Amino acid sequence: MTAERTSILRPIKALFIISLLLGSGWAVTSGSVDLEQLVQAIRTEMQPNQGVDFMRQVYATDRWFTYPKFQETAAFLKKTMEENGLKNVELLGAPADGVSQSGFWTMPLAWDVRSARLEIVDPPLPADQSTLADFQKVPTSLGMWSGATSPEGVTAEVVELKETDTAKIAQMPLQGKLVLTSRNPADFKWALVRAGATGAINAFTENPKLEDGRQWINAWGDNGWAFTKGSTPLLSFSITPRQAALVRKLLAEHGAVRVKATVDTRYYSGVYPYVTGVIPGTGPEEVLTLGHSSEQGAEDNATGVAAMLESLATINRLINAGKLPRPKRSIRLFIMGELYGSMHYIDTHPDRMRQTVAALCMDTPAASYDLAGTEYTFYMNPHVAKSYTDAFILRVAQEYFPQVHRPWHEHAFMSGTDTYLSEPTVNVPTVWGYSGSGVETHHNSEDTPDRVDPRSLRDIATVNAAYLYYLANAGEPEAMWLAELSQTRGYEQILGSVAPFLDRVSTANDAGTLARLLQDATDRVAYSVDRETQSVLSVLRLVPEQRREEVAKSLAPLVDSLRRFGEEQTNRVHHGADRRALELGFKVPVKPIAISDPQLSEAAKIVVRRKRFGTLPLDDIPPDQREGYPSGAWEGIPTIALYWCDGHRNLAEVIHLTRMELGPTDFDFLGYFRFLRKKGFVDFANE
Repeated sequence: MTAERTSILRPIKALFIISLLLGSGWAVTSGSVDLEQLVQAIRTEMQPNQGVDFMRQVYATDRWFTYPKFQETAAFLKKTMEENGLKNVELLGAPADGVSQSGFWTMPLAWDVRSARLEIVDPPLPADQSTLADFQKVPTSLGMWSGATSPEGVTAEVVELKETDTAKIAQMPLQGKLVLTSRNPADFKWALVRAGATGAINAFTENPKLEDGRQWINAWGDNGWAFTKGSTPLLSFSITPRQAALVRKLLAEHGAVRVKATVDTRYYSGVYPYVTGVIPGTGPEEVLTLGHSSEQGAEDNATGVAAMLESLATINRLINAGKLPRPKRSIRLFIMGELYGSMHYIDTHPDRMRQTVAALCMDTPAASYDLAGTEYTFYMNPHVAKSYTDAFILRVAQEYFPQVHRPWHEHAFMSGTDTYLSEPTVNVPTVWGYSGSGVETHHNSEDTPDRVDPRSLRDIATVNAAYLYYLANAGEPEAMWLAELSQTRGYEQILGSVAPFLDRVSTANDAGTLARLLQDATDRVAYSVDRETQSVLSVLRLVPEQRREEVAKSLAPLVDSLRRFGEEQTNRVHHGADRRALELGFKVPVKPIAISDPQLSEAAKIVVRRKRFGTLPLDDIPPDQREGYPSGAWEGIPTIALYWCDGHRNLAEVIHLTRMELGPTDFDFLGYFRFLRKKGFVDFANE
């Protein structure tokens, strides 16, 4: 989808006169804010060069990715937020002790590095070739949470690991060896531990064309992402594709390669810092922008941090100049370590989260305009949390991006960053702005400030600021417009849900296929109507509680219109199926038939009750003891299924809803949730 789309209506103009010409600027005196004028004011006030300065400052410390450096970044952020006029700025932190949990995520141990080197000692090579890694020159040459050696170092043989079966790797004789691997070693570290390896030399890269770039190994726990109290301190290095080719050449020519590793690191119980502050509103509610620091890259994610800083600095300048009124809701900026920081904040600030009506996540490169694939994409809420924010972020993009002649896109929800706030146990509708980097530098030492385009940084900061301020100041008139915006998007979503079935019905060749297609289409449209109805009604959260019942009555015609539209689409499929049946000489009318699923009858007896918020990374269970089930940290199917579990729906309903959202799957839902119950992650409410 691009900015040229015209199916979303332009906003209804404000119900009050809101803007007055004041020199080269404009001012809001009272009432509602017109989105078009708001975007223009923010665009005019934006200072992208200041944003670039913020990005460089964050990159300068985060590129070392040690906990003392994270503290330096946090101190800079606190100072900058205060200088930008934010209030109630707090430098807080999660316990980096490797034991504490927020949700079911175990906090990492703090980690620091003094020095680290890896050198080829046999066969002998010139100095410019023999040094494979030097942390002080290129921090990513050492994997995060790498263990240490004795002061004199350790000499080990390099073994290239070509086996891909993790269970077989665990049985290999790797005692005392450093394994060279073209797979991310964090994905099978537990197997290296079982095999007795000294550590890994990573030759994996997301972009082999970056011949002198090093992939950042940012995970080193035995059972998952972070290094926790029970993890094993193996060595972890990362070398370039050019160096990997050299090592392989030496192995082929000499049969053996020996290296010396000298690493001075330490684990300790510390703090994983995060910083938050607000532009105060006139009421108790908040809107939120959040994104993670504590990563090594300039685009990922120093640009996200910088864009948020510049967004709020711009809003504050407009407020202080009298061009925007103080909003009804506070606008909160929250910068933290990805997932671990946000989970701890949610866990320790439940009152704030209950008052938070919407959020925008900024896990956001800002790449060159001159490269393909660098357009911004906006990721929606999961279907269980369908919200007016989906339609609204696209409307903000539609208002802004044509002005700079840039395309933009939308994408379905994807787990993997801090967008989980939208899930029902947290209940903050959250969308996510993201762009590609053109040249793939994700988690690579080549993700440097010179690749950041100030124009891209300006773009996402402008969209972020407009989204935040509009919702911070939204009252009942804005809620009604947002409901209409959501209704318009709802028509599109319902129509999109039925279109594939109309195509397939027209080419079906047997009665059974027609009957199943009719059932599937009926289910799909009913599901889509239900979800888009929720999107419309979600605006009630912007309305004072004492007015919600009355406003809900005003929304009823919008909801009823969606229902009728859904019925019309279902009838189209019925007519199409009957027409095709007559063409084939079959009996009409076609009767829908559902495909039987043996899982569903048993699943209908089970109601899953969640115990904690957030996803289930299983980071306290060794991978070979998970009975073949995936970690729920990132996997789409178990994550979405978990979100649908509300303690009332039975598991058959959860399976149906998950398939509606993600498509057909033969995932073993029954086995997975029984496994979770056995391990203590969920209860079955009816047993």
